[in-house]
Amino acid sequence: MTVSFSSCSLPVAALGAATDALFGYPAWLFARIGHPVTWIGAMIAQADTRFNRTRDSARIRRLAGAVTLVVLLAVWVAFAWAVSAVILTTLRGIGVAVLGLLTGTLIAQRSLEAHVRAVRDGLNDGGLDGGRAAVAHIVGRNPATLDEAGVVRAAIESLAENFSDGVVAPLFWASFAGLPGAVGYKVANTADSMIGHRTTRHDAFGWAAARFDDLVNLPASRLSALWITLAAALTSGASARGAVRTVWRDASRHRSPNAGWPEAAMAGALGVRLAGPRIYGATRVDDHWMGEGRADATTDDLTRALMLYRRACVCQGVVLAVVVITMKALRR
Repeated sequence: MTVSFSSCSLPVAALGAATDALFGYPAWLFARIGHPVTWIGAMIAQADTRFNRTRDSARIRRLAGAVTLVVLLAVWVAFAWAVSAVILTTLRGIGVAVLGLLTGTLIAQRSLEAHVRAVRDGLNDGGLDGGRAAVAHIVGRNPATLDEAGVVRAAIESLAENFSDGVVAPLFWASFAGLPGAVGYKVANTADSMIGHRTTRHDAFGWAAARFDDLVNLPASRLSALWITLAAALTSGASARGAVRTVWRDASRHRSPNAGWPEAAMAGALGVRLAGPRIYGATRVDDHWMGEGRADATTDDLTRALMLYRRACVCQGVVLAVVVITMKALRR
């Protein structure tokens, strides 16, 4: 049986977004079986150990990394397609709902908010040490170098960037290719996060993963800036005009071709400055500032960022639902 995802991919994406927003990924399930991303990550780690050989030339390691990425994508997308085919064939009427539930496990709306909210609560309840401990779970920079404003900025930057990577992007690809699209994206994104670094070990082997992740995140990063801007227009005290102006001026100045879009939108909407010089491990990164507002961000700004994030998720969900309803009406 040939399964066409063209008729069910949008409903699957919409149901996945709703499922994650309402329930998230259950902690008890994670304790029992882990998470799909941890399964993907385990395969990437094994491939890194076996095929990223330091004795090989940079050219060979780059080729090995590219082949590894292609094989992982092929295996996981084929697996997701087979699962989708079986579900749609055997469950028929409720198959789309089941695929929506599975797709929801690959979206991070609820968990992202929880992690960023923990930073705010850590600062409020445990002071600077509490905030540093919480932000260390979501950023790669050295938390010991951050003052309170730095902790808040780091959390807001993580919220904006991961809104694009963890929420908008998997939904975007699920909208086109259902569960296989979301799975393929998570393979690419997980590979980039694990091996797509400019380090001695991974500069060559992770080259393909880093470049491919930049490519697949291109549309989502622009969409995430749009959702944040729409959310700002609906939020008292936020500036949609500031978001547009900052994206126009600063997004392309970020060292990442994608992260600058949601970060600039968030900075402009809140009236704060994000990015800028910071320290990862022992390495100082002199990045451009996003925005021209205050650098001394506070926990109130983090609360406002969380509100913008929630409303941006709602904007995305509403648009997705409208598209699903419209497409269904047009097919009648």
